Amino acid sequence: MTSVRVPFHLPPYPYDRVAALGQLAAALPGGMVDCSVGTPCDPPPPAVVEALSTSGSERGYPASAGSPALIGAASAWLERRFGLGPVPDGSVAACVGTKELVASVPHVLRLRQPDRDTVLYPAVSYPTYAMGAALAGCRAVPVPPLPGHAGGLDLEAIKPPDTARALVLWSNSPSNPTGGLGDLGAEADWGRARGIPVFSDECYAEFTWEGPARSVLQSGFDGVMAVHSLSKRSNLAGVRVGFFAGDADLVTFLRSVRQHAGLMVPGPAQAAGAVALADDEHVQAQRERYRERLVFLAGVLTKAGCPVELPEGGFYLWVPVPTARWADGWSMAEDLARRAGLLVSPGDLYGAAGAGYVRVAVVQPMDRLELVAERLEGAG
Repeated sequence: MTSVRVPFHLPPYPYDRVAALGQLAAALPGGMVDCSVGTPCDPPPPAVVEALSTSGSERGYPASAGSPALIGAASAWLERRFGLGPVPDGSVAACVGTKELVASVPHVLRLRQPDRDTVLYPAVSYPTYAMGAALAGCRAVPVPPLPGHAGGLDLEAIKPPDTARALVLWSNSPSNPTGGLGDLGAEADWGRARGIPVFSDECYAEFTWEGPARSVLQSGFDGVMAVHSLSKRSNLAGVRVGFFAGDADLVTFLRSVRQHAGLMVPGPAQAAGAVALADDEHVQAQRERYRERLVFLAGVLTKAGCPVELPEGGFYLWVPVPTARWADGWSMAEDLARRAGLLVSPGDLYGAAGAGYVRVAVVQPMDRLELVAERLEGAG
């Protein structure tokens, strides 16, 4: 009997659905205050910008694995930030930002294990974990959060048949969108015991508010991968520099496949990334900016009848929809756009379980957030 392959149907890009709400918000005097996407608005350090134009690396092809300067800076940062011992040689490699890595990991891992076809990922999360599974022809199986927690994974909820077919377990702490923190050590132990690599997306680690920054690598490098980006840490989203670090055999395999595919961070961007990773002072300044905005906007929304708690990490407010006032996240987002010119993301963009929330990214400067406060106060 001949099997029939179903054509792949590309779903709409999640944030394209928010565009109509943006038009409503932009119609107000003073324009839209866009807190829908986590796009940094603050400047990177001048030395980083200078490195982009002075490295002289634009003439030749860059190292696909990352230049010695970038890999050295990334390794030193891991050791310094998370209190690790010396990072083993061959355990770190560069990627073109981290979204492309997240999206491509299932496809690449399936080259090693074609008999496995399941991607385990947080049920409320960044959409690219599930999309990466879809693009690889894999099953995307959501894992619910720990009971009573905004973050972490309820590993006991994973069904044995899904475990047997799993290519990878994705973790994200601090979580986008919830801001919750997970038990990375427990997740690493679960994966190691079952031969399932655990990929820990740690791009918001610098913005951990409850306790110190955490990494899955603190439990050891075997069987795990930490994924880091300079987009949030250093306001370099447009430069596309990231890196992954962990199990040396897995890093070698990923690096080799990526080399064949021609995935390379541009040389000037690698030079800028090395400078950014060596500087912690600008990150502390950015932490203070985000903390101020989180506290301010949480107070504004709470006063306006949308109570919200501060996150354990990240720079998002995960706001429960007051059901007496709005039916769901879309109706709340539309009302905020109309009345306050505030563009936010309805929570179901991050999974069906997020339908009762909106996500607010505090990526706008204080004067723009103050404008939102004035509008909400005036609207009553």
